[in-house]
Amino acid sequence: MAVGDLKTDKGVEDLNTYLADRSYVDGWQPTQADVAVLEALGKIPTSSNPHVLRWYNHIKSYDFKSLPGEKKTPSIFSTASAPTSSTAKASEDDDDLDLFGSDEEEDAEAAKIREERLKAYAEKKSKKPAVIAKSSIVLDVKSWGDETDMKEMENAVRSIEMDGLVWGASKLVPVGYGINKLQIMCVIEDEKVSVDLLIEQIQEFEDLVQSVDIASFNKI
Repeated sequence: MAVGDLKTDKGVEDLNTYLADRSYVDGWQPTQADVAVLEALGKIPTSSNPHVLRWYNHIKSYDFKSLPGEKKTPSIFSTASAPTSSTAKASEDDDDLDLFGSDEEEDAEAAKIREERLKAYAEKKSKKPAVIAKSSIVLDVKSWGDETDMKEMENAVRSIEMDGLVWGASKLVPVGYGINKLQIMCVIEDEKVSVDLLIEQIQEFEDLVQSVDIASFNKI
């Protein structure tokens, strides 16, 4: 989905929909991308957009300077939503061409040139292959005790299906006193799968699962 201008009600509603199953605007941890979008928002969201309000309060709790990454909005956000620190490099990057002139009155020749540049830009962008960001995660799923049916637990975990989620290998790891934990690997598409939401769904099997921790998290 595309998120429109955050200065408009429609743009904020788009952002609310986008954050419905995500903790952050890009990836699995807070980054400068969250800061860029927060600054583009420019105001405290209302309770009519609860997902935006949750995200806003969470990001505001951080020291912005400590967050990693580049202060740049993700590509799904309208460029009208927020200027970023990369603006200064616009003249050096042909992907950031200013396609729209500032003159209010365009003669026929100027309009023709503008249309040609728009067409050339669109053709260039269409030829770029889409890069799908993925992560490999190992989860520690802890049982309530030695009486927990670990096979049933694994079947319950693997029953969770999401677009962009693929379950991998698993094993039982002893934790002491005859108690095991399930260690299971999965690969996710970062744009489609929220790690927080995945963990919440696993913990909903409350008769089998005591808690879930991330044992390892690696970008692919």
